[in-house]
Amino acid sequence: MSQYLQTCIEPHLGSFAASFAAENYSAGTVKTYLSILRKVGHAMDVQGIGPSALTLDMAEHLGRKVPRKKTGTIWPYRLARRFAQHLLDIGVTHPVPLSEAQQARAALLADFETYLVKHRGLSPRTIYHTLRFANRFLDHRFGDAMVDPGRLRPADVISFLEHVMASARRDKTIAKHVRIFLQYLFGSGATATNLALSLPRTAKRWGARLPRHLVPEGVEAVLACVRHNPRHGARDYAMLLIMARLGLRAAEVIAIRLDDVDWRAGELLVRGKGKLHDRVPISSEVGDALSRYLREERGPTSCRMMFVTHRAPHRPFQ
Repeated sequence: MSQYLQTCIEPHLGSFAASFAAENYSAGTVKTYLSILRKVGHAMDVQGIGPSALTLDMAEHLGRKVPRKKTGTIWPYRLARRFAQHLLDIGVTHPVPLSEAQQARAALLADFETYLVKHRGLSPRTIYHTLRFANRFLDHRFGDAMVDPGRLRPADVISFLEHVMASARRDKTIAKHVRIFLQYLFGSGATATNLALSLPRTAKRWGARLPRHLVPEGVEAVLACVRHNPRHGARDYAMLLIMARLGLRAAEVIAIRLDDVDWRAGELLVRGKGKLHDRVPISSEVGDALSRYLREERGPTSCRMMFVTHRAPHRPFQ
């Protein structure tokens, strides 16, 4: 690894490592990340790219050429892109001016986000996914060209759905997110017709679907299996126990904040759909599960969400 020690990015690795340490990454993880980045730095030296000239796309391109370990959890291209963003944050590089097409798309998506917040009243999580699929749809139809919603046709919508649904990881909420975007385009006058009406509904093969619910014995079997799991057992058991005993949805469980538990009164504030809040009593069983998770597994973080990821920087679930 010595050939990578004096690459052009070496002066900036210290501050980059400090940014990970501030987010509670372990010293071993940070060391591994720096080792990967030095390979990116070596590639920069070979191609004559200095740190001040490194763009986000350029970093991703170089990172994709770095082999990824089969047992690794980090993609080198993502790490390289984050490093490029770090150089941008500390002033080593400067933002690449947006093209006219990029500016037009950004303005369209910003207006769409305002519509989602003010007129649809959607949750931040739903807004995030709806914007993501709207951007992917525009990428599929227009690429890097200027976005012109007036040129959209039903065939474009169907083509995008077929493209996404053909992937190995299928998400049946895609049609819902795209439908909202098409309704917005029609309502704002960007399209002459409501293309949402041409959107096919996702097929539901009732005979092949998973059971709608588990029998009580099945619920207890799942809880027992998770409870004794040496990896993340306390967190996952607490989350499943809340759903099983209190009847909360998964989205309501991940929305629980530390302040939502009134330990003295034995109550939990539930943040339900439509910004409706309610209080439900928690049993000693649920309280014990939450207490065990907080004591044994919840990593160091300033985040006020109850359940966070086990890997640093211990973010809340999306």
